[in-house]
Amino acid sequence: MPRDTESDPLSFTRQSLIARLTNWDDQLKWQEFFETYWRLLYGFALRAGLREDEAEEAVQETCISVAKNIGTYDPKVGRFKGWLLNTARWRINDQFRKRRAARQSRRSTATVERFADGGKKIDEVWEEEWQSNLFDAGIANLKRKVDAKQFQIFDCVAIKGWSAMETARRLGVNIAQVYMIKHRLKAMLKKEIKALDE
Repeated sequence: MPRDTESDPLSFTRQSLIARLTNWDDQLKWQEFFETYWRLLYGFALRAGLREDEAEEAVQETCISVAKNIGTYDPKVGRFKGWLLNTARWRINDQFRKRRAARQSRRSTATVERFADGGKKIDEVWEEEWQSNLFDAGIANLKRKVDAKQFQIFDCVAIKGWSAMETARRLGVNIAQVYMIKHRLKAMLKKEIKALDE
C-alpha cells in the first residue's frame, strides 16, 4: 500500500532526496546526503582494509562521484543502496591502487573484495554497515522528534541496557513511565528506520 507522504514528511524527504541531488546548488540536500551516509561509507572503507586517511579520502571521492553521476541512477534498475555500494567499492579500489603505486611493489594484493575482518564477503560487510548506519540515523531522527527527558529514558533502558527499575531510580521517574516510553519510542524508532531504508 502506498505511503501517505503528507502525513509522513520523512518518507517524502527520503523519496525526494535522491531526485533533488541532481541540483548541484541545493547545498541543504547535499549536506543531508552527507550526514546520512558518511558514517556508512567510512565504516565500510575501514573494514575493507583502508587506513583512516585513505577511508576519509574514499568517502570524499564517493560523494564527489555521486554528485557527478547521480543523473545515471535509475531506480527501475535497482535500489540506491546497491548503486551506492558499487560507487563506494570503486573509490575504495582506487585507494588500494594508489597505495600499490606509492609502494611501487607487486606484493600488495588487497582489494575491496577481500575484507580484513574475518574474510567476510563484500555484500555481508555492506549489509552490516548499512544496518548500523540506518540504526544510527534512526536514533538521530528520533532524538530530534521527542522530548529530551523521554529520549534520555529510552536511551538508558533500550540502548544502554539498564533495567527499568534502575532507569526509574536514577532518572527520578516511575517505572510505569519507563515501560510506556520504551514501548512508544521503540515503535517510533522502527518506523524511522523503515522510512530511511525505503
